Amino acid sequence: MKIYKDAKRAWLMSGLFGILASVFLIFGYQLESGDAINLSDKNALSILVMFILIFTIDTRYVWRNYDSALNGGKLFGIIRLPEGKSIVDVSRKEFCINYLSMIVLSIPVLLAEFPGFFVYDARDELNEVLTRSFTTHHPLLHVLLLGGTIALFHKISGSWNVGIFAYIFLQMLVITAIFAYVVTYLQKRGIGRKSRVLWIIYYGAFPTIVMYTLCSTKDGLFSALLLLLTVFLIQLVSDPEAFLSDRKKTVAFVLTAVLMPMFRHNGFYAYLVFVPFALIYFRKSLKPVLVGMLTAPVVLYLLFSTVLSAALSGEGTHHQEMLTVPIMQLARVYSYDGDSLTDLEKEIIEAYIPKENLSKYTPRVSDMVKVYFNNELYEINSKFFWKVWKDQLIKHPLTYVNAWLLTSYGYWYPPAIINVYKGNTVYSFTYEDSSYFGYEVEPPGERHSLIPAIDNLYRYLSIGTFQQDAPVLHLFFGPGLYVFIYMFVFAYRLYKKRFIGILPFMPMILTFCTVLLGPTYLIRYVLYLWLCIPLLLVTGKSTHEESRAV
Repeated sequence: MKIYKDAKRAWLMSGLFGILASVFLIFGYQLESGDAINLSDKNALSILVMFILIFTIDTRYVWRNYDSALNGGKLFGIIRLPEGKSIVDVSRKEFCINYLSMIVLSIPVLLAEFPGFFVYDARDELNEVLTRSFTTHHPLLHVLLLGGTIALFHKISGSWNVGIFAYIFLQMLVITAIFAYVVTYLQKRGIGRKSRVLWIIYYGAFPTIVMYTLCSTKDGLFSALLLLLTVFLIQLVSDPEAFLSDRKKTVAFVLTAVLMPMFRHNGFYAYLVFVPFALIYFRKSLKPVLVGMLTAPVVLYLLFSTVLSAALSGEGTHHQEMLTVPIMQLARVYSYDGDSLTDLEKEIIEAYIPKENLSKYTPRVSDMVKVYFNNELYEINSKFFWKVWKDQLIKHPLTYVNAWLLTSYGYWYPPAIINVYKGNTVYSFTYEDSSYFGYEVEPPGERHSLIPAIDNLYRYLSIGTFQQDAPVLHLFFGPGLYVFIYMFVFAYRLYKKRFIGILPFMPMILTFCTVLLGPTYLIRYVLYLWLCIPLLLVTGKSTHEESRAV
């Protein structure tokens, strides 16, 4: 009976992966090529069914071989898995070597991009500090750190570039320290010397990661802290008693869980939803110290963010940041199905979203549509907004689905070309072939590359034709491939009921879910997909059991 249940669960989970992977590929292709899902395309639906069958059967075959290899056999009859290892001792010297190695790898890129990538609202955040006019649109802690550091070093040196360089250099030291801690932890879990070198190079030289290690945007620090939180959670589920008895670890956990959402608000919502999952997981061994450690970050975050906002008189976030999806759905109906709208419906929509903005509707990014959303009217009377939204949902459900997926499919369709800002002019260039990464230095900074060859490479990767020139290599630079990897591993762990290997990733998973409701798809919103990949090597078993990577 147990064997039957296990087989049934294996087919169920492999089928779930097969369905999701196939839907992502077929619908992603349609969205990429035609700006809409076409449910009337019989050929596409036939291919979808075929893909589901292929993915399901192949996934089950791989898992069966993997299970056999774990029991002493060979993977696919060829590869014998290495014996697992329990926790091994790693000296502080090893951490220092990892840390210094990553710094050494980062320095040439920082010199090539001197003073660093000062982009993605960087100028606005600096101006908030210089003018003492703050809003909660940008996380206030990041505004103070970025603006305060740059202003201080500018005052000392008289150079904005020196100030920008100082901030990015200090940020690099923090982020690479977290990376070094992760690699050191992987060493403790038994990875070999070659794997250690591989992950040092990965964190220190993979361009997508380096871009944000050396970028002023808050996403680098946020993703690094989310990575650190995930490592702490792995340690917690692996050996709860040892973790909770270590006061330094529990304090570090709380600080990390508080700081992480201070750099991106959606991190708070993700952690808030995660806490019940954690309490349910530990329900049979709940202790006051564990409950306190898990819940304290929620209270402290609310306290610190409230005090910080009050102290700086920060203006609140506008409603359009939370209403991105419904705004884009109404805008798509207005643009594509305008003839079906009554005069009154048009009037209501235009009252909330100015006609000038509705005319600027572009499928993949909401910035130009939502920018002048009528927040005052929405606060006075949101009822009419939601009434017209509901009415159009009933009339145009597929239009609503397309409007939402077009701002998010780039996250889960591996071949997606990230060029959502095509045609937009920024300070030093116009996006044409790619908007993979911002690349530029916003005023008052100015780029002075000390290693032009590396600068040319990063420009090519960021705003050049790299995505079109190298379609296979580009897969490793897009989030879709990593989403598939996570889905494959988590589906296997669900099949094995190895929840210990899933719970630590819940904050990351929930954070990813929030970006699916965001304004567009950009790498900076999902950098953690790259950062957390090495942690999949850590088995879904406790450290008291034999360790085998999944």
